[in-house]
This record gives sequence, C-alpha cells and structure tokens, in this order.
Amino acid sequence: MKVTQEKLPASQIGLEIEIPADKSQQSYEQVIQNFTRAANIPGFRKGKVPRQILLQRLGTTRIKAAALEELIQSGITEAIKQAEIEAIGQPQLRSSFEDLIGAFEPGKPLTFSAAVDVLPEIELKQYSGLQVKAEEVKYDPERVEKVLEENRQERATLIPVEGRAAQMGDVVIIDFKGYLVPEAEGEEPQEIEGASATDFETELSPGRFIEGFVDGIVGMSPGETKEISAQFPEGYPQQEIAGKPAKFTVTVKELKEKELPELNDDFAQEISEFETLAELRSTLETRFREEAEKKTKTNKQQALLDDLIEHLEADLPETMIEQEVDSLLTQTAMQLQRQGIDVKKLFTKDTVPQLRQRSRPEAIDRLKRSLALQEVAKKESIEVEPAAVEARVKELMAEYSGQDIDRDRLKEVVQEELLTDKIFAWLEEHSAIELVPEGSLQDDEEDEIDDAEIIEESTQPEASEATITVEATEAE
Repeated sequence: MKVTQEKLPASQIGLEIEIPADKSQQSYEQVIQNFTRAANIPGFRKGKVPRQILLQRLGTTRIKAAALEELIQSGITEAIKQAEIEAIGQPQLRSSFEDLIGAFEPGKPLTFSAAVDVLPEIELKQYSGLQVKAEEVKYDPERVEKVLEENRQERATLIPVEGRAAQMGDVVIIDFKGYLVPEAEGEEPQEIEGASATDFETELSPGRFIEGFVDGIVGMSPGETKEISAQFPEGYPQQEIAGKPAKFTVTVKELKEKELPELNDDFAQEISEFETLAELRSTLETRFREEAEKKTKTNKQQALLDDLIEHLEADLPETMIEQEVDSLLTQTAMQLQRQGIDVKKLFTKDTVPQLRQRSRPEAIDRLKRSLALQEVAKKESIEVEPAAVEARVKELMAEYSGQDIDRDRLKEVVQEELLTDKIFAWLEEHSAIELVPEGSLQDDEEDEIDDAEIIEESTQPEASEATITVEATEAE
C-alpha cells in the first residue's frame, strides 16, 4: 500500500493512501459474500441468492459503498501503522465519499485522502531568566477582628427601644410601598411591583438599600409614617425601573437596638470548637497568615506561567481542544451536582453546544499552560521521586481513611501536583520576580477563606426575600 504524508495546520498529518487493485477487488468480493449470506430474498434460500439477483436487488452503489467503508477504515489504520504515526483522536476522511463511490472500480487501485491529529510540536523560545511582577498579599490583622465582630453582630440580642428616633445600626420593623415618580405633571404615581412589604424587619446600615431609603428612615419614631425619596441605580437588574426616582411610603412599627455579647472565652466556645478567645484568635491569625502566603505564591506562579506561554509556540490539534473542553464541562457538572443542582436541566442538547463554544478559550489556555510546564520539565529533566509520590499518597489515604478513594487515580493526581511544584520551584530559582503591592496590577476582589471551617456558623446573614426590589446590588 502506498502512503504519502504531508503536514497540515492544527497539528494534523495529511495522508494520501493508495489501495492496491487486488485489495479493492478482494474487499468488493468479500462484501458481496457477506450480503449473500445475510440476504433474505423470496424464492431463494438464505445464502443461495445468485450474484446477479443480489446486485439487482441491492444495487451496485450500496455494495460499493459498503466495500469503500471497509477499505477506507482498514486503509487508514494500516497507513497510520505503516507510517509509524502517533495519532490521537479519530482519523478524518478528506476525500468526498460520494466522489469515491463514483470513481471506485473493483479490481483497480483506489486513492483517497485522510488526516489524523498528532501531538503538537512544542517550541519554548525562553523559559529561563523570565522577569515578571507579582502582587504580594500581606497578612491583615484587622481580618481577625472583623470576623469576631461579624459573629458578635450575628448573635446580638435585639432590645426594644423607646423614647428616641431610629439611628444607624438599629433594627426596624416597617411597612412600605414604593411608587415611581411621575415623569410629567398630572400623571398618577405608578406602584412598583414587588416593592412593598408588611412587618418587614431590617437593619439600618449604609449601602444596604437603594440610595435614600435607609437615610430616610433614620430619624423616624415608632408609629410614624413618612414619604421617602429614593433613587434606583442605573445598573439595577430590573431595567424598567433602573435609574428612575421613586418614593416610598414607610411606616415604622417597631424599633430595636442590638446588645452585643461580650468578647470573652464563653463567646469563643459558643462560636467555635476552642475553649478560649486566645486560642480562637491564634487559629484565625495562623489561617489568615497562611492564606496570604498561599495567595502570594499563587500570584508568583501565575505571573511566571503567563509570561512563559508568551514564549510558547504550539499548533494545538482539535482533538486535544475537544478533550479539554470535555474535561472542563465534566468538572463544571460535578461541581454543580455537589451543590445539589440538577445538571440535566442545565446541560441540554440546546445549551451544550453553546457551553462548549464558551469553554474553548479556557480549554486552549489550560492546554498551553500544561504544555509549557511539560516542556520545561523535559528540557531540564525535572522528575519526581517515586518514594515522594508514595509517601504523599500514603498520607492522603490515611487522612481520608474510610472513604472510597481510587488509589491509582490519587497517585496520578499526586504525581502531577508534586511535579508541578518542582517545575515552579525551578522557574522561581531561575527567574526574577518583583513583588508589588496587592491591587496594583489588577482590581480583582480578595477571595476570603471559608471561615466556616473554623467558626461553626456563617458570619453572613441571609437576605430577606422582600429585599429583592428595594435592595441595591453589591456592584452598585
């Protein structure tokens, strides 16, 4: 069999395959024999249908198509083996199948074109001597006090207030109803759907509601009714009222103030597993210090990786991209499932193509990062000792004793993580990293650690359903 190769874009190898005349005849005859054994034609015993009758009933096109399918499949497989190509994914027929049927003559050579994806050729123009900037995240002692204060607020006792007006920090129970301000004189105010509630309890705090609402309640006394002017922000989710002025008729029914629990050992025992306030403070401080160090480390690695892939040249094959998209969507589905979300409702035949398309940029980025790190390891012969992998696997198996853990899969993950750590360690040692103040390179919001791991109850109060329309979004 004659096979000619050519390089194609997107890490494909083009193949021009010539099937010998004897093999094309052999395949055609074999297909006829198969049809003869399986055909059930009235007047003839199974397997005894004359060749000419079979051709008339089935048609030569159908038989030639079946023979072609066999020739193409076996031809591509043999060509890949003969040319010693390390193919990935499924081969693709480049020739028109309809044209091949018209040109195919049993007993004569058959020539067709195909393509196979292969691993991309990697060129990393520079990986040593990188010069990057990374944000340094410093430990903020105020975070400890913030967590403790939030828990005090959460466990405050509400005490009825008499003899004074409402002030910031109080909790009020109100009735309210909202109206849009008429755009022209003489028009009737339009009631805002969803902007009303009875016996609604809320804390008076700056920025909690749309502009003007809380400030208007401050100074009111129980039993007082007042019309308050407010303004919906431009970016408000309900577009029909975004940016428009409104008025709310508000009646204060009850007024309460918070009595905060004392910050002592009893309080520490109530909100955590620790016996003393000092232990709780120490644990929070350690966690926040470790988090700051971890974020700084992540920032340095991210900066190195971003610069590294700028020097990477790799023509990614479609097979690799599609496989990475599959992996991303699988991870997303698993995360949503763990949150109790019915993924079948989200991943439908209509949404999956859109999700796949949106996932492509991230898939390509992840592949480039992975290939760049692999190339560094290859060039510098960076490896992980098997003993280190086994030790870490043993440690994790003991930590998750009693759980159904796939040891082989765990070993693969540990191998990859330890190797990645060694690669980054090498890159840091052979690069110049300038640490700059947090926030100076980007405006990403700080990701807080999950304080629930230390403190049993959440420090964030739940939002009331009645604030859907009145409360401004955090972005505002």
